[in-house]
Amino acid sequence: MGSLSNRIQAVDIFRGMTIVLMILVNTPGTWTAVYSPFRHAQWHGYTPTDLVFPFFLFIVGTSIVFAYKNRTINSNTYKKITIRALKLIGLGLFLGAFLISYPFFKDYADIRFPGVLQRIGVVFFFASILFINFNWKTLIGICAVLLFGYWLLMVQIPVNGIESTLERAPNNLANWLDVKVFGSHSYKVDYDPEGLLSTIPSICSALLGIFTGLLLTSKQEKKATLLMGIGGAFLILGHLWDIVFPINKALWTSSFVLVTAGWANLILALIYYLTDVKGIKFGSIFSYAGANAITLYFLSSFISKILGQIKVTEDTSLHGWLFDTIYVHDFISLELSSLLYGLTVVAFYCALAYVLYQKKIFIKV
Repeated sequence: MGSLSNRIQAVDIFRGMTIVLMILVNTPGTWTAVYSPFRHAQWHGYTPTDLVFPFFLFIVGTSIVFAYKNRTINSNTYKKITIRALKLIGLGLFLGAFLISYPFFKDYADIRFPGVLQRIGVVFFFASILFINFNWKTLIGICAVLLFGYWLLMVQIPVNGIESTLERAPNNLANWLDVKVFGSHSYKVDYDPEGLLSTIPSICSALLGIFTGLLLTSKQEKKATLLMGIGGAFLILGHLWDIVFPINKALWTSSFVLVTAGWANLILALIYYLTDVKGIKFGSIFSYAGANAITLYFLSSFISKILGQIKVTEDTSLHGWLFDTIYVHDFISLELSSLLYGLTVVAFYCALAYVLYQKKIFIKV
């Protein structure tokens, strides 16, 4: 991040809060007992958990403004953007393929190609290239075309001669394309939440973050009020669009893009008002986490995979043994035990973030 981001505390706090929530919802004690707000929606609709990933893409867009707004753009800029995107994609593929035992990687047919880090890499690449080549008015037009174009594709294009559907079915265009392109390399046999076609609107999540970044770095007064207004407008438009194009994270529908960007703007506006306008000091631990966000996410996912693969007994992983031994008790519910495990994991990575920050170690991917 450039120096501008250091002066706007809300951005670092928001980024850190998002990465902490990503770790929390990804590492429960057991997936069989999770409180409903920490679960994804079954299909249409959304829960607080469904906001987390789009929030991160949104703040990726905001950070792009801080990184490139006042810099001279040359061939080296494009090279750095490309290398960073490829690193993110590579880390995601590594996470999906890694095994702790020989041969240390899954069989090729079992490796999932899409993923969270892969999507972050692709979105970062395209959002960055668009930002450094077009002004904000053109970007608004591009965003609108992508969102409306994706809607028309999903509802108008027949699949194998059958009218398209937005349900989880063979004639859902996004699902059909993922199966055709990725085959066994998808998350499920019939869909992938980070699939190919749904990457198009996910780029818009970052573009909407770019607009927020431009506002935050502008000379506009009452930025918090403007952010609140923009957030409210996105929420209303998204829920209206939901009537004909349902809010859906797995498909990353256009209504989902607007609703999640609406909530992101509202929450960021509140943090900005409290920290950068009123000067209230809070959320430092989130700033520490935000300074090494990708590193913390990668480590949490990597270590979680290791704990899940190490066997204590034939049927019990080290993760399962730790959870059952330390957190499962008759006097508390299994859901609470599962949440406490996740909070412990979060506390560990927050402590790690603090140490890295104090030692001025910032690992850039």
